[in-house]
Amino acid sequence: MDADTTTAHLPTTSTPARRGPSRRQAVAALAATGGVAALAACAPGSSGGSSASGAGGTLRVSTWGNDSRLKLTQQAAAEFEKANPGIKVTVENSEWTNYWDKLATSTAANDSPDVIQMDEAYIAAYGSRGALLDLGTVSSQLDLSEMDAKMLDTGEVDGTLVGAPIGVGNFSVGVNPAVLEQAGIAMPDDTTWTWEEFADTAAQVSAKLGAQGIVGFDGFGTGTAEVGAWVRQFEQEIFPKDGQDAADEATVTSYFEYANQLMTSGATPPASVQSENSTAALDASLFATNKAAFHLQFHTQISAFAAASGTELKLLRLPAQKSGESPRMVNKASMYWSISARTKQSENAAKFVDFMLTDPAATKILTTERGIPAIPSVQADIEPVLTPQSKIALAFSQAIASEVVDPPQVTPAGASAWNTEFTTIGTEQLFGRTKPADAAKSALTTAQGMV
Repeated sequence: MDADTTTAHLPTTSTPARRGPSRRQAVAALAATGGVAALAACAPGSSGGSSASGAGGTLRVSTWGNDSRLKLTQQAAAEFEKANPGIKVTVENSEWTNYWDKLATSTAANDSPDVIQMDEAYIAAYGSRGALLDLGTVSSQLDLSEMDAKMLDTGEVDGTLVGAPIGVGNFSVGVNPAVLEQAGIAMPDDTTWTWEEFADTAAQVSAKLGAQGIVGFDGFGTGTAEVGAWVRQFEQEIFPKDGQDAADEATVTSYFEYANQLMTSGATPPASVQSENSTAALDASLFATNKAAFHLQFHTQISAFAAASGTELKLLRLPAQKSGESPRMVNKASMYWSISARTKQSENAAKFVDFMLTDPAATKILTTERGIPAIPSVQADIEPVLTPQSKIALAFSQAIASEVVDPPQVTPAGASAWNTEFTTIGTEQLFGRTKPADAAKSALTTAQGMV
């Protein structure tokens, strides 16, 4: 789940949305350039380097994100260098559109960065190919014992821990209180509300403020985070783990039907407006320009939207299918720190990851930039230095901590293109080119064909 929200704002993934090349490109590039063969000499998760020494050296750290993230990362890395004389850190940053192609190429050439910022859509693809270090082998340098066990488990691939979760994201409802007040509508009670009540409230906003170009809800029907949350409320998963039920056509059909009902009632704008909004820069989007009351998002995105809108925004729980039922929200890893299985500096790399995750010298710089820290004691450390909107995000995570259900598995190794494929299917349905039942069948056939 990427916390970089400068260009992407509509939730089209199981993590906050991004735009760029298909995720299939990175995995395809890894295979096409011989990345799998290059790793053949390296047992899965083992260190392929000649030395794991903790002596001095230069660590290469790969990240994606905007200039703000890069600057904060470099500042935190400088603090690590001060605390670890003799170890230098070089941060190699790319935008999302280029990051995965570069990583695939460097992996194939046995030239991976030592420390890799990893996304849930790719961790299984790289981890299952032996490209990532077993973090259990560096537990003396990387202490993850305080992290929630279920969150930590999301960094495992085939039973091996290959990613340390950086932060927590909760897919939730962003709300603009000023727009609701302008429409004369009270703030909903998110402990009891349903999707039907949510739709009614959004439609009322559109009816009262539509003449001013304001809508109740900015869009629904094309996002994998949305459909994942929807089927989870029926105790199903798109990519089920052992013992879980797979999403069925009836449930996914009901998701698409709900998207159509929102448009018909005026709760959401026409498909053409939704499509245009999904490709707009964040600061030009409906929610960021105070033209929508509600927006689905991963909750730490609220800070970026608030900064763009100039308005204090709030967070609400997802609606449930029936009043009183759990919305079955989950903690999702925003992203991970992984270590290359080929690094010659596994101990130094582990020290760096530990520092970035736990040391106040780093965490008070990074705060919630990559999500709410996944370690409770770190949350307490950074709370005094957070912005008001970041404090809202932290408080929201803490408020629902006892309510969340087990997180789903990360995107399977063969399903890195799921986001792109589902968005296409959902968009076709939203424009009326396919029927809800046909879109559901196509979506599930696509998902099943990827695993």
